[in-house]
Amino acid sequence: MNLFRRAAVGAATLAIGGLLATAAPAIATPAAPSPTLAAPDIPLANVKAHLSQLQSIASANGGNRAHGRAGYKASLDYVKGKLDAAGFTTRIQQFTSSGATGYNLIADWPGGDANQVLMAGAHLDSVSAGAGINDNGSGSAGILETALAVSRAQLQPTKHLRFAWWGAEELGMVGSRYYVNNLPAADRSKVSGYLNFDMIGSPNPGYFVYDDDPTIEKTFKDYYAGLGVPTEIETEGDGRSDHAPFANVGIPVGGLFTGAERSKSSAQAQKWGGTAGQAFDRCYHSSCDLTSNINDTALDRNSDAIAHAIWTLGAGTTVPPGDVYENTTDVAIPDNGAAVTSTVNVTGRTGNAPATLKVDVDVRHTWRGDVVLDLVAPDGTAYRLKNSSSNDSADNIIATYTVDASSETANGAWKLRAQDVASQDTGYINSWKLTF
Repeated sequence: MNLFRRAAVGAATLAIGGLLATAAPAIATPAAPSPTLAAPDIPLANVKAHLSQLQSIASANGGNRAHGRAGYKASLDYVKGKLDAAGFTTRIQQFTSSGATGYNLIADWPGGDANQVLMAGAHLDSVSAGAGINDNGSGSAGILETALAVSRAQLQPTKHLRFAWWGAEELGMVGSRYYVNNLPAADRSKVSGYLNFDMIGSPNPGYFVYDDDPTIEKTFKDYYAGLGVPTEIETEGDGRSDHAPFANVGIPVGGLFTGAERSKSSAQAQKWGGTAGQAFDRCYHSSCDLTSNINDTALDRNSDAIAHAIWTLGAGTTVPPGDVYENTTDVAIPDNGAAVTSTVNVTGRTGNAPATLKVDVDVRHTWRGDVVLDLVAPDGTAYRLKNSSSNDSADNIIATYTVDASSETANGAWKLRAQDVASQDTGYINSWKLTF
């Protein structure tokens, strides 16, 4: 996990073609989906074997697996080799940050609906101070073994499955941000969800669930409720890991976390065990983040929870397109000025808007981090789509957001409200639409 909420992001430069491996073959259509198939138990021994390999790699390469260091590339080669042997189509995406070459590893499982992509990711880099076994060998090993379980089961989910291992997260989510920023708008709209796993085996663990997307959140909470393990909403890592670039462009996100430098409270120790007044991970970003810095129970439970989410959320059904209402008139957004609106008039419908109202926006702007976006319902209720962020230095906002507007009357004047809250950059609303 990245230490700073607003870490300085190194410059990412586009590698030729963006990918070092050959293009992925056409995705085959599965013979039949298996939506009711239960997720398998993920063997803890297998996950720990991956961690042992990452530890050995760090030990052989100066004690770490950091961005730009030999240990990172060796870690990536290890994970890629496992996935290639299991039948995944793997791609290496190259970028540059802080004067060094970085790499993302993307692995696609053949089959599933290419218009509904479920992603799971974890950062593979460590800090330079240590081997990074909990942060974030744990998440990397958990999704690797889940991917291998997909292969062993020859899973044929309704959705297309994609796994990712990110580089340079510790420098400010550089790798995942690069991936999202260079993903064409049409491909972004196909990502139905992104699941993030950063530190899932902390030695004094808590059981924290991201509360970003309600469906993903419920999937994890229901799993833990079935185990009789209470959960809490994750707050320590908000904006500090690789889900943030996805959330910033409107992709639904979720994930699990077992805690970093914060201390476990007495109430948390009472319900989870462990030591009150001690950090969830005393070796966070330190040289002692070794294979001994793992709680086996937490790692086992979270690895199984990852598989449960992949099997459950991957079985989603294709939703037919709804009725579209669109405004394509350009509206200038004043630099560091008042909010402006663009209106879509919805008529001829009965009842309320859906709980999954789709809001597609195309805003052209030279620094999208300056822009705040709201959907304003006919009665004046505002639904926040996007906050401003000094971290978000890319241009343009081309994204799809989902709003629970079930309490709103469908008919009426709906507005997209945009405001530029900082100086020196300009833009305009190019178009936007509602899909009911």
